Amino acid sequence: MAEPDVPKTSSNTEKDAAAVRIFPPGVPLGTVVAGAGLEWIWPVGLRLLPDGPLRYWLGGAIILGSIYFLGFRAVSMMRRSGQSENPYKTTTEIIEKGPYRLTRNPMYLQMVLICIGFAILLANIWIIVLTPVCSLLLHFLVILPEEEYLERKFGGKYLAYKKRVRRWI
Repeated sequence: MAEPDVPKTSSNTEKDAAAVRIFPPGVPLGTVVAGAGLEWIWPVGLRLLPDGPLRYWLGGAIILGSIYFLGFRAVSMMRRSGQSENPYKTTTEIIEKGPYRLTRNPMYLQMVLICIGFAILLANIWIIVLTPVCSLLLHFLVILPEEEYLERKFGGKYLAYKKRVRRWI
């Protein structure tokens, strides 16, 4: 027996998620890999910091600090609220605590800081040069679609949050 026709409305044709256009963690990963590849193909020879423990400690501290204070804490808060950190999934509430008090995008800020940390750790100027490209890709292909979705879904509540908290820092 054929199923009855269901009228197509925006509620059953639109997916309840942001129209993110790329896999977000792939952007910083691509940035670091491309920077390492460019340094191998076309070495610049310009060092960010002299060789030695300071460079490793500083790069490592930026990477680990951003993972813990921004990434891990943001993901934990998302999961505790019953949501997924996956941008392709439904958002059920706006989180305004923890790192979300300082930036609306702690996980994406973490990704950019990880690029900077790897640039220092590897003494690779190419990664630094490519990091603004990483930021722009995240901004236009991930953050803006997420913000459009959240404005549509939460309206005034999200707009008030946007006024209080900056997009990056």
